[in-house]
Amino acid sequence: MTSSGTATAFLVLLGVALLVGPWILGTANRLDRLHVRTDSAWAALDAALARRAVVTRAVAVVCGRPELGVAADEAEGARRPDREAAENRLSALLAGLDRSVLAPALAAELSDAEQRVVLARRVHNDAVRDTLALRRRRSVRWLRLAGTAPTPTYFEIAEPGGDAEASGLVQRVSARVVLLDEADRVLLFEGFDPTRPDELFWFTTGGGVEPGEELRDAAVRELFEETGMALPADQLVGPVWKRHAVFAFDGRNYAAVEWFFVGRAPRGSEVDTSRFDDVEQRTIRGHRWWSVEELAGGDAVVYPAQLAEALPGVVSGWDGTTRSIR
Repeated sequence: MTSSGTATAFLVLLGVALLVGPWILGTANRLDRLHVRTDSAWAALDAALARRAVVTRAVAVVCGRPELGVAADEAEGARRPDREAAENRLSALLAGLDRSVLAPALAAELSDAEQRVVLARRVHNDAVRDTLALRRRRSVRWLRLAGTAPTPTYFEIAEPGGDAEASGLVQRVSARVVLLDEADRVLLFEGFDPTRPDELFWFTTGGGVEPGEELRDAAVRELFEETGMALPADQLVGPVWKRHAVFAFDGRNYAAVEWFFVGRAPRGSEVDTSRFDDVEQRTIRGHRWWSVEELAGGDAVVYPAQLAEALPGVVSGWDGTTRSIR
């Protein structure tokens, strides 16, 4: 290369550096601020949950309900991966509490503690949403601008409603299918809660079991309705997992028991979502096939949370034991 060519190349690289450098620095600083915001929001949520636990213990003594105190202790002492489930168990007990027996001051304090949890959770999830939105940008991932900061996660907890029906937990049994392709990738749908459209998450195919319907039959039906794939019932393996979850969706709180089967998509088949019901059409944005590596290394919110960890076991061979997962 001639000296003039070298000079030109140097000037081009210098120009790129001058243009891109400030963007990289600015984006890295913004990510740092978002991570600080998320950490602060979690600290506030943790404090709100701790206050609810304190008030609940007082309520347990007044009402003679020791199980409330035990649930409060378990929620407050739970590790972060187990915190959602423990807090949701406490929420379920509080939802069924007869508050008319409480002194007005104590009832008001409990209500205030619950509302502070609701507000703190929403602030936390807003911070997580903004942080994940920036972390998921292709340029940010390629340049690894997030550094070693852990990926923040949403905190899902059923919220108390404004009336008896809304505050109660709707019991729901579901049959779900971990559908694999030829490369052992799993099919997931991307959706959102209509009340929180900015909080996106991924989930397996499946849905509620109808009255009198067998689990396996429900899994076959749901698979066909959501993907257009008609697998014979005997080609579904399992159930391999059982999951208990308490969650809120479209303004209602659910206590769900989910049974997971595993199936293989027919060779060359395509996903057909034309049979989606109205709710699915409104709340599901798309679908894609995920490898175990993508699940383990990505920033996306996936349910069940242990999918990346549990999936290799059923791919390599199911031992006939149904395991509980979160």
